[in-house]
Amino acid sequence: MRLTAAFAGALALLSTAALAEVPDLAGREVTVVTENAYPPLQFVDASGAAVGWEYDAMAEIAKRLNMVVKYENSSWDAMIPAVNGGQFDIGMTGITIRDDRKEQVDFSDAYMRSEMVMMVRGDEARFTDGPSFAANPDLLMAAQPGTTPFYVGVYEVLDGNEANPRIKLFETFGAGVEALKTGDVDLVLTDGTSGNGYVAASEGGLKIVGTPLGAEDFGFIFPKGSDLVAPVNAAIAELKADGTFDALNKKWFLDYKMGQ
Repeated sequence: MRLTAAFAGALALLSTAALAEVPDLAGREVTVVTENAYPPLQFVDASGAAVGWEYDAMAEIAKRLNMVVKYENSSWDAMIPAVNGGQFDIGMTGITIRDDRKEQVDFSDAYMRSEMVMMVRGDEARFTDGPSFAANPDLLMAAQPGTTPFYVGVYEVLDGNEANPRIKLFETFGAGVEALKTGDVDLVLTDGTSGNGYVAASEGGLKIVGTPLGAEDFGFIFPKGSDLVAPVNAAIAELKADGTFDALNKKWFLDYKMGQ
């Protein structure tokens, strides 16, 4: 699995500011919630273990901060409200940093930048980009409601109507990908990190078409005013600076082939 120039750009980490001192949280216990449905960031592997880039990153953060992590699961649509309500200390599931979400939760600094791409079946020949998809009323798109791919699909690919019947809603990202594979939909929008992983594992069954639809930054989320934001940011900066995140990128986006 070779890293293309475009994918390398999608994985480029933001420049690191001056490193803040990483504090010692003295074994503090925190609850991290995730969806386990967004490979290779977090998912359940064939053995039933919850694994992925974000799990490894959080383990490193916890080690640097001397904190103990307990994991819980939640659906995507319930996650931000639950973190906002203080039910969990941290949320992680490839969450795009957006101003409207900042009204509900606090974000960490970005730990990854990725680009939105168009994923289709490997034999797709009816469209090659957003305009040609939009021009064919028979073509359907899968999306999770309230996610960045949903809004990009509505406002950058289609007509701005959030109730457009051409967008078929699914509870999880993986369910949308399965619908694409079986021909129930014709397009899945996803960030380049996940999309390229799926394509590499599909053995020609999936491909990326068109040009990226814009970049997005991923961050962890916290209840408003959380005192964990600054310590986690300090750990993120250290992990960027010492090459740990680069090693995780290689492990999960180069060396690992989903489905093994």
